Formats: sequence, structure tokens, C-alpha cells
Amino acid sequence: MKLNYIILIALFFARLNSAQAQQNKLNTNKDSLNYVLENYYKLNLKVFQQNSTLEDIDNIFEFFTDDFTYVHSKYGGVYTREDLYNGYKRNQSKGGYDGSVIDIKIENIMYGLNAITVSKRFITKEDGKDVIGETQMALFEFKDGKIFMIKEYW
Repeated sequence: MKLNYIILIALFFARLNSAQAQQNKLNTNKDSLNYVLENYYKLNLKVFQQNSTLEDIDNIFEFFTDDFTYVHSKYGGVYTREDLYNGYKRNQSKGGYDGSVIDIKIENIMYGLNAITVSKRFITKEDGKDVIGETQMALFEFKDGKIFMIKEYW
């Protein structure tokens, strides 16, 4: 009887430790996805400035998988990693990044399995005033700790 009691206690603590390990894994995964997402937006904000460089663009693309895809139905559909990179370079060379975007405000984040959905707003400077843009939604999917796909829904 005493032996059965000891076995039950041991099983209880083993399950408790297993549950805690699983929770720690989830927190670590969530933290790593957050790290990538925060850096993605931080680096984009840097690229949007007038003095941004090609190196700034390259830094963003370090967070993408080699088979990364960008999907934005309203603005042309599906873009490969190379398509998006060339678009960033083209916008930069034509002066499209003029510093008018001064911040990106994340309003809501929803987590899924290797995915994050974000509700965000661009904050711009117009006629000397800060203007908060419309709410925009984006879905980020991750693979091997990097962004595998971004789908924009705005």
C-alpha cells in the first residue's frame, strides 16, 4: 500500500514536471516568434527613413526563409522573396522611403502554432502632425525560427 502511494506521488510529480516543461517550450516559442516579429517591424521602420541603406534592407531579409512568400491581394498578389527584395530596392532608389512613416503601432497580436496575426497601424508625419493610419491586419507564418510567409489583409 505504501509503495503504491509513493508510485502515485512520483507519477504526479513527473506529470507536473512534464506540463511545466511543455509550458516553458511554448513560452520560448512565443518569445522567439515575438523577437522575429519585433525586429521585422523595427527594421522596416528603419528602411522607411530617408537615409536608409541597402544594408538596412538586407537586415530585414535575414529574418526570412529562403522560400519566403509575401501575399497581398490588393497590391498584386503573390511575391517571391526575390520579388519583394527588388521592390524594396526599387522603392528606396526612387525615394519612396522619405521618412514620412515615423512609427508602426502594434495594437493586437494573436498567436497560433508557428503563426502570429497582427493588427497594426502606420503612424505618419503629415504637415507637421502625427497621423494614425487605418488598422491593417497581417498574418505571419514561421518555419525554423524565420518568417516563411506574410499575408496582408488590407
